[in-house]
Amino acid sequence: MKLLESNLNSLWASLIVEELVRNGIDYFCLAPGSRCTPLTVAIASNPNTTKSLHYDERGLAFHALGYGRASRRPAVVVTTSGTAVANLMPAVIEASMEQIPLLLLTGDRPPELRDTTANQTIDQVKIFGDYVRWFVDLPCPNRWISPAFVLTTLDQAIHRCHGSMEGPVHINCMFREPLAPESQGKDFSGYLKPISSWAENKLPYTEYIAPERSIGAETLERLSNILKLTERGLVVIGGISDHKAHPALDVLIKKLNWPVCADITSGFRLGDCSGLIVFAGDILARNQAFSKTHAPEVVLHLGGRIVSKHLEAFLHKSKPSEYILISDNPKRHDPLHGVTLRIEADITSTCFALTERLDFKQAIQYLNSWQEKMHSARKVFKNFKDHESKLSEPLIANLVSQNVPPDHGLFLANSMPVRDMNSFAETSGALVPVGANRGASGIDGTIATAAGLASGLKRPVTLLIGDIAFLHDLNSLNYLSNSKYPITAIVINNNGGGIFSHLAIAGFEEFFERYFVTPHELTFEKAAGMYGLSYYHPETRQEFLSCYQKAIESRSSTIMEVTIDRKTNHALYTQLITDMHSAME
Repeated sequence: MKLLESNLNSLWASLIVEELVRNGIDYFCLAPGSRCTPLTVAIASNPNTTKSLHYDERGLAFHALGYGRASRRPAVVVTTSGTAVANLMPAVIEASMEQIPLLLLTGDRPPELRDTTANQTIDQVKIFGDYVRWFVDLPCPNRWISPAFVLTTLDQAIHRCHGSMEGPVHINCMFREPLAPESQGKDFSGYLKPISSWAENKLPYTEYIAPERSIGAETLERLSNILKLTERGLVVIGGISDHKAHPALDVLIKKLNWPVCADITSGFRLGDCSGLIVFAGDILARNQAFSKTHAPEVVLHLGGRIVSKHLEAFLHKSKPSEYILISDNPKRHDPLHGVTLRIEADITSTCFALTERLDFKQAIQYLNSWQEKMHSARKVFKNFKDHESKLSEPLIANLVSQNVPPDHGLFLANSMPVRDMNSFAETSGALVPVGANRGASGIDGTIATAAGLASGLKRPVTLLIGDIAFLHDLNSLNYLSNSKYPITAIVINNNGGGIFSHLAIAGFEEFFERYFVTPHELTFEKAAGMYGLSYYHPETRQEFLSCYQKAIESRSSTIMEVTIDRKTNHALYTQLITDMHSAME
């Protein structure tokens, strides 16, 4: 280990970077700027860091978010002072809502320049409010402050990133001149003496041991007794950040033998080997006749929130005698106020412990009825898929779910892509990690997040995205052209905000088209060319499959643009659901 000792700014910055690396945090997202120069130089000088550069701080932060989502380790975002810091806010909100670890190192002016109208100086103290798990206003480097303070501050920040409520942490780093690594001829050997033992090893200064979140024996007994006595039970699997929980979920649902509505963000909807995952569960749930006859008496909800408002409404109307929510964090996850028993515990160990206490059940009437209705609806969709050559949003979602390679990740943009995949994805496709920014459900930073997901997973990613979200993050195509892991971006271009066609405002034509849909009349071939990306524009089902396969085999980032007529697609969507509901009668 070699610390930078040209001046005290450089020394503190190198202590910060070294301590992060020792804690296994080695992915740094950098945007150019002056006030963060000591940090940037320290990162560039440390051979154990991985650097990701971007000129747009908003995209930079979303890239870090995607990395943290995939790896469950915080990426470090480094920016200069001023509005550069403010541009991090959307990603910080998403990280906070989705409980994704993220570490922000923001350069700042020294205290004597605050409130003086000094250039590029804003109030950065607690700028992110309650959206960060911890904030520290790191003082300007000072020989009167022990270097141990720097190290313990970083160790605490990392610990807060990984607490029971994982999330973002903000360290605001004030620096005076000189910012560049200019030698001041100082000897720091005496100053560093208090951390000499740290300098001689490769371990963090302070080791933190995380608490275990296991379910108690009494609670486990109570829960297993409820489940054993249940005849009409439904499993709901919401967003789950730890994909290592899948084997435990699999053995539990097989033991219960209940129908399972797995949200697309759970990562459990695809690759079903149990035969219990419900296809188009939210379409079944929005059918009034079905909802009246298939209300569960007990709901076992594992994980976080779900995408489908129709499934939420079905659960709310069902009024189960027990709505049990098991989550590994203290977050509420109860928008309709129906939870009757909430258990905070590790999901993997809880599922295994429950499985040991349950007896295997043969197929029961309630499960058979769910599957009978599901097969009727699925038959309609299969007939549509087999005979429809023209591309539509439901068909594209289904094709992607069936053809995404097992060594890929899948990232879904908000608005219609995540909903279409939730409704129409096959349960038989490859079991791949699935990501979506569902914390605040915004459309910003989607391309950057997908690229970050690829970096965190260390595998290619397929991105399904709409045209407005794509336009919103065009700057981040820079990530696609420079990504080590290819991203195939499937852009559904319906010339505006297609999701608004599904809302009540669509009936008010005088406002709808101009103020909500906002048509743009743009295509994306030249955007692909600008960033040196391959480009395809398939028009039929066969062309789509062929282009997707070519994109995967090319091992380079690709844009696949699919042009959809919004009104035709909405009519098809509506008719398809009507036909699926009719088949269930």
